[in-house]
Formats: sequence, C-alpha cells, structure tokens
Amino acid sequence: MLGKSIARLAAAAMLVGALGGAARATDPYRIHVVMPLTGGGSFLGKGQQQTLEALKALTNKEGGIAGRDVEFVYHDDQSSPQTAVQLANAVISEKPSVMIGSSLVAMCNAIAPLLKSGPFDYCLSPGVHPPAGSFQFSTNIDTRDLMDVLLRYFKSRGWTRIAFMTSTDASGQDAERGFDEMLKLPEHAGVTIVERQRFNPTDVSVSAQIERVKAAQPQAFVAWSTGAPIATILKATFQAGLDVPFATTNGNQTFAQFDQYKDFMPKEVYIPTSVYLAHDGLYKLDPLVEEQQAKFYAAHKAAGITPDNMAALVWDPANMIIAALRKLGPAATAEDVRAHIASQTSYAGLVGVHDFKAVPQRGLTNKNAIVSRWDASIHNWVPVSLPTGLALTK
Repeated sequence: MLGKSIARLAAAAMLVGALGGAARATDPYRIHVVMPLTGGGSFLGKGQQQTLEALKALTNKEGGIAGRDVEFVYHDDQSSPQTAVQLANAVISEKPSVMIGSSLVAMCNAIAPLLKSGPFDYCLSPGVHPPAGSFQFSTNIDTRDLMDVLLRYFKSRGWTRIAFMTSTDASGQDAERGFDEMLKLPEHAGVTIVERQRFNPTDVSVSAQIERVKAAQPQAFVAWSTGAPIATILKATFQAGLDVPFATTNGNQTFAQFDQYKDFMPKEVYIPTSVYLAHDGLYKLDPLVEEQQAKFYAAHKAAGITPDNMAALVWDPANMIIAALRKLGPAATAEDVRAHIASQTSYAGLVGVHDFKAVPQRGLTNKNAIVSRWDASIHNWVPVSLPTGLALTK
C-alpha cells in the first residue's frame, strides 16, 4: 500500500516536471491527504474520506478554486506513525502549499517535525497541540476542553465520584495529562477520581482493571481511548456488570463503531463533542454557524451519507483551506495560507466561530463543545448539555 502511494507521488512529480512545473488552468488543484484507510484507525480515515468526497462535489459545483476543480489525493498511512512519516516525506517532496492529515495523535505528532518550512498541514485529531506559529493546525475542540465540559456536566448531574481509564499510547498519555489539568480548576472542586487504571492498546483483556474500577463504586466511568481498544474496555465493562454512566472521547463517535459494539454497549453512553449535532432549538448558535451546519447536512444528504463526528472533524479544516486558496489564488504558498488562516478571528464553521488569534492553531474553546448521549431508539447522539457542559436537564 505504501509503495503504491509513493509510486503515485513519484509519477505525479515526473508529470509536473514534464510540463515544466506550470499547471494549466484546467488542471485540478490537488490536495494531498494522509489518513488511516486501513489498520486500527481505518474507521476514522474512511469516514473522513467520504466527507471529503462530498465536499469535493459541492466545491466543484460552486466553481472549485479559481475555476479549477479540487481533487483530494489520498495516501493510506495504515494507522502507523512510521508509514505516515514516509508518506509525508513523499508528499513534501512535491512542495505543495497545503496538506491534510493524519487522523490520530501519533501520526500527526510524527509528521509535525517535517513541516519546518511547510506545507500548511491541518491535523484531523483534536488531541494534537501544535506550537503557536507552526505550520500544523489541529482540528475541532481541544481534548482538554472536551474533558472540561464533561466534568462540568457530571458535576451538574451530581456525579462526582469518577473512575478514569486510559491507554498507554500517545493519545492516552495526552488524555491523562488533560484530565488532571481540568480537575485542578476551581469549578470542578468536589469531583474526585476514585480509581485510575491504564492499559496497553494491544491488550486482549482488561477484566482485572475493570474489576478494580467496579470495586471503587464510581458514579460514572470515563474510558479515554480511540478505536479498536475501546471495544476491549466495553466488553469487560459489560461482563463485569459495571452499570454506571459511561463516557468516552468523541474519537469514538462513529456509527460504524456503535453498530459494531451494540451487543455490549452500556445503557448510558456520553460523549463530549462539538456543537455539530442537530440541536432542534435546545440552544442558539451564531446564525452563520447554523448556516454552515445546514450546508454540511445538505451535502451529506446529497451524497447519501448520515454524518457523524468523523465528518465534523474534517469539514471545517478542508473548507478553511479551500476558502484560503480561493482568496489567495492557486499560487499561494504555504506561508501565505498559514498567515491567512492564522489571521482569522471570526471564521464561522460547522463547529463554531474560529478565532485563531485568541486560540492559535485551533481557534475554538469549550464554548464550542457540548455533551451528547447515544440514543439507540433514533440511532444517533443527542445533546444533553448546553455549550460549556451545563446539563440541559437534571
């Protein structure tokens, strides 16, 4: 798979050379996307690929970029940081202005050091925290803000005895640091961790850890891990009869996962997420954000897709890159795109109004996050909190 991706890049580079490096006005504008289309993170990559194709159809219908169709060129990193680095190096050798990806913390962290001179890269994992001024931006709500709204929701429901479990990989370590930071905030005083457990993402059983969680008698259980490992936790939770509200990262907010795990899904599953979910007047958002959400759902309906959080993670980054290129022109450099996006203070996207001067590399805060609950009767997630996490009902 890797060889094929690199071979395609090499062939494309030869073609550019044959044309003297000058793109014709009728050539598509190619945006390289590195994402996990196979391996443990494939549910992320495949969902995001579907959304990018829906966005491509809409963008090209609206005239593309300066009359040139947009084309997303996909490279499968196989859910491997090493493969992601090899693919990113091959992409960078073409000297593009922009790229998208990857979709997981480990892959984005591995790519980041390669971007000292560009291209502008939008990582599709909110668990990455790029330094201000760098060429990498991070999508959606910071994991710390997600944990903040989750803790606020728990406290407003009277659930103050929390058990916490996370994986030992990069995503899990980031989550544990973030959770500890949020617990120190004055507004979360009174919320305590009654049990803390860790596991290796390759473990086939976590029954012993779950028994210790159960013995601590928590009022809610947070398991922060993305992808296949969360199934291991869910199975052990089900088998142990641990019947308390269960919460996890929005990295697992996919229909594919919830359908696959339905036989051992807890009764109450909560996910802190962005405001992308249909909210039926439960709260009001900026009118321009509501407009972008209507566009988002219409584009997916036209493509025959019911969007989940994977779609929400990629929609704003891809739209911002396209908007920048439309404004600056196809000849814009990586520095041009970075400077343009970094200067935005009121970009209305699907998940809120982005202010990159207030929040460099991300543009969003906990004001753009809510807590959602899985409702099996309608096969979707529903908002149960206001933005920032205060419960809608007790």
